Amino acid sequence: MVRDDVISDQDELVLALYSDDRVLRDQVCVALGSRIADDLPPVRILEFATANALMAAFDAGSFDCLILDAEAAPLGGMGLGYQIKDEIDMSPPIVLLVARQVDAWLAIWSRADAVAPLPIDPLTLPDVVANVIRADIAGTLQSSVIVPGAASRH
Repeated sequence: MVRDDVISDQDELVLALYSDDRVLRDQVCVALGSRIADDLPPVRILEFATANALMAAFDAGSFDCLILDAEAAPLGGMGLGYQIKDEIDMSPPIVLLVARQVDAWLAIWSRADAVAPLPIDPLTLPDVVANVIRADIAGTLQSSVIVPGAASRH
């Protein structure tokens, strides 16, 4: 299902950012800025400090992408991502923020569509989010959580 017409008609992309850490939320917002790529509409970031608030927001509208902090407490982004993919039909793409490359396998379990490293890299994060949104628009979204340098020894 190609969604080019849907996105091209949008005035903005709505991104949901979940983290219990206010400093991390600020860093993500600064890194993403108001536009993540020239070929995509401007972004509006809605911040959520609790999983309950994010889940309630699904009742009020939709999101073009979710950015979830794997280190959040009491419910981490991995568990929340798994829950969202399991409970919400046509869930938006999920970018999981992970502190350790070795957690990439957990991102696969959580059904995240991509990972971005912590601490926030202001060059990498917008690129990861833009690529996931582009793939979703084109209908070619596949999990890309393999992290360079995190190969299995098995």
